[in-house]
Amino acid sequence: MIVLHGNSVSPFVRKVLVALAIKGIDFEQVQQMPYSGDAEYLKISPLGKIPALQDGDLNLCDSTVICEYLEDSYPDNPIYPTNPKQKAKARWVEELAGSRVTELAAGIFFQRFMRPMFLNQETDEALVQKIIEKQLPPILDYVETLIPKEGFIFGDFSMADISIISPFINAGYANYQIDAARWPLFAAFIKRVKSHPVVAPLLAAEAAILGL
Repeated sequence: MIVLHGNSVSPFVRKVLVALAIKGIDFEQVQQMPYSGDAEYLKISPLGKIPALQDGDLNLCDSTVICEYLEDSYPDNPIYPTNPKQKAKARWVEELAGSRVTELAAGIFFQRFMRPMFLNQETDEALVQKIIEKQLPPILDYVETLIPKEGFIFGDFSMADISIISPFINAGYANYQIDAARWPLFAAFIKRVKSHPVVAPLLAAEAAILGL
């Protein structure tokens, strides 16, 4: 059986959980924190990152690589567009989400949630405001151009959709919400994706983990 290592609240782990759910793949999950220094986990994920996936003797430790592997190995219920041009665009959205978008949104989550709740440290609110007021708006201006008025980015629900909103789910745990007056399409899109029948139960499970 497939084994997924990673804490469910991670944006990257969440993406893989969505992929597994869409494809109806049975798996076991180990709630692993990143960079724990766990010697056994480092044998699976040498950088200590999450998620990592084991399928027999195969170890994979990058969320995008994992999702592409699942797509290739379990082609039913596609999680990427089948049109080559749209697939390439979907992978770009996924890359943007996993790099700059997560870097910024995760900064909010780390400062406002992780530091006070788990590290007993004060929030650097000046840094948070810099992210919110200076660094995120240009990215959100661009993301707004990708979002349709209805439905999902490439028609059917795909990894692009969950990837681009996932960091903002975490930022939401830290009391940050997209300004719906400035970015109305994206604000509505986030609600749409969160209410998707595959995503909603996963978010309910996360809330239980966080005690929300």
